[in-house]
Amino acid sequence: QVHLVESGGGSVQAGGSLRLSCVASETIFSILLMAWYRQAPGKERELVAGLHTGGSTNYLDSVKGRFTISRDNAKNTLNLQMNSLEPEDTAVYYCAALYRGFYYWGQGTQVTVSS
Repeated sequence: QVHLVESGGGSVQAGGSLRLSCVASETIFSILLMAWYRQAPGKERELVAGLHTGGSTNYLDSVKGRFTISRDNAKNTLNLQMNSLEPEDTAVYYCAALYRGFYYWGQGTQVTVSS
């Protein structure tokens, strides 16, 4: 079982920045993929950014150049630096981990961007 706890959400104005963090209960070396998803009201959950243990990353097209996913292995932490935030980024953001064939999810953290 992997437990994920997110933090760092909040409310900002357009153009502002937030940094999300996700602490994992397992040493993240052993986790194949860690990622950030988001879900806006009335919309499906979508992949925002993914990070493989090999270091490769992938991003949702609309966040490329603005968001950066990274990890701190010493702290079992996954981060998402979000810059130049737009109202369209408003959503609940979830940390996810693929571990031994199962997906695990955090409880989510709200990000609200006002225009």
